[in-house]
Amino acid sequence: MDNLYVIKGQIQQVYAKYSKFIDKGVQFILALAVFYMINHDLGFMSLLSNPLITVGLAVICAFLPMIVTVLAAAVLILVQMAAVSLGIMAVTAVVFVIMFVFYVRFSPKTAVVILLMPLAFMFHIPYVIPVAFGLVGTPASVVPVICGTVVYYMIDYVKTSASALESGGAEGMISQVMTYLQQVFQNREMIVMILAFVIVLFLVYQIRRMSVSHAWKSASAAGAVAGIVIVAAGSAVLDVKVSYPELILGNVAAVIVGLILELLFFAVDYSRTESVQYEDDEYYYYVKAVPKIVVAAPEKTVKRINRRAENQETEIINTDEIRRKSAESAGAKEEGEKKPNKTGSSVRSRSPRKKESRITGNMDQLLLTRSLQKELHLDEEERND
Repeated sequence: MDNLYVIKGQIQQVYAKYSKFIDKGVQFILALAVFYMINHDLGFMSLLSNPLITVGLAVICAFLPMIVTVLAAAVLILVQMAAVSLGIMAVTAVVFVIMFVFYVRFSPKTAVVILLMPLAFMFHIPYVIPVAFGLVGTPASVVPVICGTVVYYMIDYVKTSASALESGGAEGMISQVMTYLQQVFQNREMIVMILAFVIVLFLVYQIRRMSVSHAWKSASAAGAVAGIVIVAAGSAVLDVKVSYPELILGNVAAVIVGLILELLFFAVDYSRTESVQYEDDEYYYYVKAVPKIVVAAPEKTVKRINRRAENQETEIINTDEIRRKSAESAGAKEEGEKKPNKTGSSVRSRSPRKKESRITGNMDQLLLTRSLQKELHLDEEERND
């Protein structure tokens, strides 16, 4: 786990340094995925379905606020639907205007949920969105979740009924509009999904705000279980066809995403929880303090060891020459140490044996000194100085 927290800290440092570029990159990828999904499911106008148009539109939206991406996606849907039926395009435009007037213009930052819901349906993991925004969002996130679900089912109906809508012509426009409204807004599968998403989002939000240990993990697990139970019960009561493998795998993915979000936004150490009590003039306070997990990245210390030079020159010491020089220096010193006596003669201060011993000692000391200088490279340092 420590390695995960270290990686988290490194990711935070990278994001803090390159946040502008990362935000624009994520916005570009999201816009590209949304526009590709729309052109893939509603590719009735070949000009707009061109990959170059899709990429160019995503690049433009990447440098503009997120609300522009939402509006561009809405316009792209309307233009693609206009190639099938003008009546359906008009009804869809009215739905988009209602969404914008009553919600999007008041909460432009959460409008991205409207884009994420159809993408989640396309990847068969729509249960991830209510669990994720129940953890990191507010109860107001339920509105864009509902709007995104409605948008997905409108696109899905037009995709599956395109051939029937094109063959109807202008005469059957009223019947097409009525059928469109019934098939979309009276769709029992959509009603079950919206009911499950709303309950899951509120349940996850309430549990993760409780002062219990592992609240985020409990909230994610409870949301996944609630999603499975509600969708399964709704499919049995309303006779809705549901893919149970997708239902289970989608909720497992929701739990995994919840654990990732907890690691990123709510990493705490419950083993060091403290309960604090204090008071003032009006109240008694009972506070539960849970410390955050902070793991410092290990510091790497690099030690540089100087290798011995391979091409180092070897000096040959002539021991005979050193002995001769030592003897000469000792003899000169001995001459200076002769002392005159009372009769005028001079007497040597030391015996010949002592002289020979002193010469040998000086020679051995000199050899040892030169050898140590070569081993410790002291002679090279003196030359450099």
